Amino acid sequence: MSFDVICFDCDSTLSKIEGIDELARRVGMAEAMSKLTDLAMNGTVPLQDVYGRRLSAIQPDSASIDWVAQLYISEIVDGVKELFNILLAQGKTVHIISGGLRQAILPLAVFLGLQEGHVHAVDVYFNDDGSYRGFDEASPLARAGGKAEVVGGLKGNGSIVMVGDGKTDMEAKLAGAYVVGFGGVADRAIVREQADVYTVESSLMAVLPYIS
Repeated sequence: MSFDVICFDCDSTLSKIEGIDELARRVGMAEAMSKLTDLAMNGTVPLQDVYGRRLSAIQPDSASIDWVAQLYISEIVDGVKELFNILLAQGKTVHIISGGLRQAILPLAVFLGLQEGHVHAVDVYFNDDGSYRGFDEASPLARAGGKAEVVGGLKGNGSIVMVGDGKTDMEAKLAGAYVVGFGGVADRAIVREQADVYTVESSLMAVLPYIS
């Protein structure tokens, strides 16, 4: 199959980490935050029920965001850079759509050759001293159904596919997207069930035959 617009989740899809969980680990709250992330990614609880709770507990400052931004790059999933090079050379329109923090994901996007405007994530805000002030509570990506909303806004640019590992990525089907489930990092039963096609290969290059 071939699509004009190709969208990727970030955490556990482009990078092996879950950014929020890594920020939690940095402040000694890994276990509690990981449980909340799993509940949201498996569809057990709505994303909006855990999003603000996690950030309020972690209080990520600007230094920690810079730290996790570099971790996203150092823990990149096998085949990602090669896949993006191929897609961009083919003239495909590529986007990252993530419930993660935008400032942490932007350096990875730049590394992969994307423009900032092709990164859809949740902005985080800081005080003048770099301490945590809050996040964009109006962002659709901080609540359930948000990825469908963002995908719907991109669909007018041509046929569209979403690649991801979590329940929130499956929501893109509601906006008419074809969905490729990637289980190379996190193998989730609900994604196996709901994705149009599913792979557990460790390299993201495994999705190329389904999207281009």
